[in-house]
Amino acid sequence: MVERNEIIRFINEFLSVSEFDDYCVNGLQVEGKSEINKIICGVSVSQRFFQQAIARQADMIIVHHGIFWKNDPSPFALTGFLKERLAMLLKNDINLLAYHLPLDAHPEIGNNAQILKRLGITPIQPVDVGFLGELDSSIDITSFVKKVNSKLETNAQTFLYGPDEVQRVLVISGASAINYKLAFEYQADAFIGGDIRENIVRELEETGINYINAGHYNTERFGIQALCKVIAKQFSLT
Repeated sequence: MVERNEIIRFINEFLSVSEFDDYCVNGLQVEGKSEINKIICGVSVSQRFFQQAIARQADMIIVHHGIFWKNDPSPFALTGFLKERLAMLLKNDINLLAYHLPLDAHPEIGNNAQILKRLGITPIQPVDVGFLGELDSSIDITSFVKKVNSKLETNAQTFLYGPDEVQRVLVISGASAINYKLAFEYQADAFIGGDIRENIVRELEETGINYINAGHYNTERFGIQALCKVIAKQFSLT
């Protein structure tokens, strides 16, 4: 059994939360019981996820995408599915923690660092909340896409307007297609992200970028999994 605030302090320091100006509250979003035995982790909040956490008798839930965001309506109304989500947490005295950009950007266990690791890409430098990296040797773009699909367990949507050979890769997980200009600036042969907007497609074509849309959820599974392993080891928790 570990005191809740001890866990929060550790994660906040480990992820350097204070260094980020984010779209949401990073850390404790909903307060529950003070003593923690079991933690459940996931990418995004949902009633189905909360139901599973309750069934597994979780004391704390940690996610990448939490409940409260800066673009929430103001004045604020607690209605509909949001009311139901919060009711589930409050009734069962479960803590909800969320870590957004800090979990994307962490150089060891972050979403982007974990993607690089799975793809065998050596990081060169941080770019935004992602990383620029290089493969040991170049690979043709078709084979690289197959590797992405296999290692990230996804079925990527591709917009291939760049070089036929890939070695230098930019990875920015989640809603990152708008950052295609960074791929051009850093001379990346391919850019892996997690979404695409209609207007971006022609801009990718006209800029000459290979963009691999591996999915918002699919590119943001790995950080939360790695974070949970760190927490479990640090505090000997389930």
